[in-house]
Amino acid sequence: MNVLKYGMEGYDVRLLQYALRRAGEEPGNPDGIFGRRTLKALQVFQREKGLSPDGVAGKLSWAALFPYLAGYALHRVRPGETLPRLAHVFGADVEAIRTANPAMDPMAPPMGETAIIPLPIPVVGEGIPSSGLLTGLQIRGLTRRYPCIRAAEIGRSVMGQRIVALSMGKGLRQVGYSGAHGADQWIAAPLLLRFLEEYAQAYVRGSRIGGVPARALFEAATLHMVPLVNPDGVDLVTGALDPSDSFYAQAQALSAHYPSVPFPEGWQSNISGVDLSLQYPANWEQARRYRYAQGYTRPGPKNYVGSGALTAPESRALANWTREHDFSLTLSCCMPGGVVYASGGPSSKVKAIGAALCRSGGCVLMSPPNGSALAGYADWFGKAWNRPGFTLAAGPGTKAPSLDAFETVYAENLPIFVQGLAVSP
Repeated sequence: MNVLKYGMEGYDVRLLQYALRRAGEEPGNPDGIFGRRTLKALQVFQREKGLSPDGVAGKLSWAALFPYLAGYALHRVRPGETLPRLAHVFGADVEAIRTANPAMDPMAPPMGETAIIPLPIPVVGEGIPSSGLLTGLQIRGLTRRYPCIRAAEIGRSVMGQRIVALSMGKGLRQVGYSGAHGADQWIAAPLLLRFLEEYAQAYVRGSRIGGVPARALFEAATLHMVPLVNPDGVDLVTGALDPSDSFYAQAQALSAHYPSVPFPEGWQSNISGVDLSLQYPANWEQARRYRYAQGYTRPGPKNYVGSGALTAPESRALANWTREHDFSLTLSCCMPGGVVYASGGPSSKVKAIGAALCRSGGCVLMSPPNGSALAGYADWFGKAWNRPGFTLAAGPGTKAPSLDAFETVYAENLPIFVQGLAVSP
């Protein structure tokens, strides 16, 4: 984390404000401006944590704020401490602590061992756009708080950021969810992670999610998820990539060849200007002809297919991940539209499953628009495996939903996420 001081601006400041709010302070809305309210909130926090109240977010302050970004704290067990006692000290739920530390005797945890303490806040919070860093912290928090969630790196982005896959469940039927292939579709990452958190919580409690018993889903299916396919592009769009960074300058130069696309908010591609939604070996050559005819002949903010199929490291990572599993269906989360696009598999089965998804979420089942059913992930999966691949265009209108619409969009799409696990292959 960068050292932050009064008067500075940017995504890191928004992250600071977000963490302070989750810690119970009052820095104001996370607007990315380090003003007087943020300064005062940081100083109050520093005093509460026994730090020098200098109003500078340095190494020690960021370390103290980490639990409020990831949703958990670490505590070395001292003599006489029990998990119920730790729950009282941290204001945490004792059952949540027991879930996070399944091997510990709650009344006699081994002295000197490190206990994971889930804080009384959700891992996936609100009020700030996503980024590679924040998504990584949320993934860490979910896997620490819920051992039933497993994580594995499946590749690296152009900028070297980790692309992580999560999994949960032990059913023979496997399903694959992915999100944020397009940079401007960043909100798909917190949507998927919120669903995973609520699913894990319902599983632990023995309750329902979306009206379906979570433990029945867990036994029947295994969910595999890549919530953030395009971390570099997302960082560009949400402001997490500093304008002084050379990758930012490169993207800006590429975008200049397409002046009709607003920069950076209209960026969809990876940071090298390759559109990841057009990178798969499903009529890729036809996709190239189609997009070239539209004028997208060089790297840029959207619709450039690349020099060949699977030439982008992000698309290669997702393709290899897919080949390693026996998915009965895939669901790619993108924005916007309020429809479910269906690809691949026997038409009767695709229609039946697609209809079930749409009934649960109030969406409309459609075939992909003209020209878009080329070189996409769902198109490739459907063609290569002859199984249903769905693309979820979540949210109304023609623009990606804002943070203000997050709760509404999540409520609309939660039933679809659940139904994707529940439907028969």
